[in-house]
Amino acid sequence: MSGCSTKAPDNSGGGGDANASGGDVKTGRGIDGDTLTLGVLTDLSGVFAALGKDVTNAQKLFWDDVNAGGGVCDKYKVELNVKDHGYNVQQAVQLYGGMKDSVLALQHTIGSPINTALADQMTADNMVNIPEAWARNLTVPPGNAVVGTTYDVEMINGLDYLLQQGLIKEGDKLGHIYFEGEYGANGLAGSKYFASQHNMTVDEAQIKATDADMSSVVTKFKADGVNAILLTVAPGQTASAAAVANQVGLTVPILGNNPVFAPGLLDSPAGQVLKDHLFIASPVTTFDKQPELLKKYTDQFPGGTPSLGVVHGYADAVVMDQILEKACESGDLTPEGVLKAKQSLSDVDTDGLAVPLDFSVQPGESPSQQSFILQPTDGPGGAKAITEAQEGDDVKNFKPGS
Repeated sequence: MSGCSTKAPDNSGGGGDANASGGDVKTGRGIDGDTLTLGVLTDLSGVFAALGKDVTNAQKLFWDDVNAGGGVCDKYKVELNVKDHGYNVQQAVQLYGGMKDSVLALQHTIGSPINTALADQMTADNMVNIPEAWARNLTVPPGNAVVGTTYDVEMINGLDYLLQQGLIKEGDKLGHIYFEGEYGANGLAGSKYFASQHNMTVDEAQIKATDADMSSVVTKFKADGVNAILLTVAPGQTASAAAVANQVGLTVPILGNNPVFAPGLLDSPAGQVLKDHLFIASPVTTFDKQPELLKKYTDQFPGGTPSLGVVHGYADAVVMDQILEKACESGDLTPEGVLKAKQSLSDVDTDGLAVPLDFSVQPGESPSQQSFILQPTDGPGGAKAITEAQEGDDVKNFKPGS
C-alpha cells in the first residue's frame, strides 16, 4: 500500500547530492550536514490536544520510515522540532520566532487563529507550511499547503449529503454553532451559502473556544424549531451539543466540520447520540480503508485510542515528502526552492489517505472541492466513511463571498 510507503509516488527525482540532471542540490536554512529539520507547531495541551498528539505521532512514524529508507533525496535524514502552543496564539508566535531560522519548512501548524497570526511572517520567511486547519484565508499565503478542502466547501458538501439523503429539505431552518475567528467564520460561510440556495435560514450561535456548555444554545435551537444542528467547534462542544439535544428532545441530524470529533467522545454520555445523528465532512478517509497504517501506528504507539488525526498527520507527511522530493528533482532544497516545488504540484495523490489536491490553484482557492462523509462508529478511529470523496452539487457554483 503506497499510502504507507516510505517514498513519495513517482514525482520524485534525483539521488544523493545530485538532481535529476546530475547537478548539485542547493541547500540553505534547516539543513545541517545530512540532517533536514522540519518544524511542528502543534497543540498538545489545549482544546485540540488529542488531535495534536495523533497528528504529531503519525508524522514521526512516517519520517522514521523515510529515514530508514535513505532519507529525503536519498541523503537527508529528517528531524522534527516539535513545540506545543496549547492553542494559544501569543505562545505560537513566540515559538515560531524561536524556530524559524533553524527549520526548512513546517510539517504542520495546528489552528486557524495560529496560522492566520503567523501568515505574514511565514510569507516573509519563504516558509512552506502545512496548516492542520482548513479556513479559506489559509489558502492565500503562497507557502501554505492546505491538505484538504476549506471549511466552507466542507460544510456545503456535508449539507448536500444531508439533502440528498432526505435528512433535511428545502425551506428548513439550520442551527449553526461556531467558534469565533477564522475557523468558525469559514464554516458559517458554507452554511449560509447553502441556505441561500435552498430557501433555508440559519440560526447563528457564535461561541468562544473556552465555552464548554452548549445548553442555552441548543435549548434556543429547540424553541426555534431548527431541523439540523451544524457544528464548527472542537470535540468537547460537540459532545455537549449532542447530549443537550438528546435531553431536550431535539432529534435532528448533526453535521460537523472535520475537527469536531474525537473517538473518545463515544465513551461519553453522548456516545450513542453521536452514533445515531452525527455526520462529519472530512478531508481524510477512515482506518477501515487504511488498515496497514493503523497497524503500523498501533505497533509503534500502543495503548491509546488513535483518532483520525493519525490519517491527517500521515497524509500531511506524504504531501511534505512529495514537495521536498520535487525540490530535490529541481536541484534546489533552499526555502525558496521548496516554495517553488510546492506551487508546482497540481496533482497530489496521497493514495486515498486524503482528497485529491492541487497546489497550483490561485491564492484563495480551495486545493480540493471534495469531502468524505463520515459517521461515528465503534472501532479504530471511531468513524466509518459512508461515502467516497465527492463534490456536492452546490459546490460547483460556489464562489467565496457569494
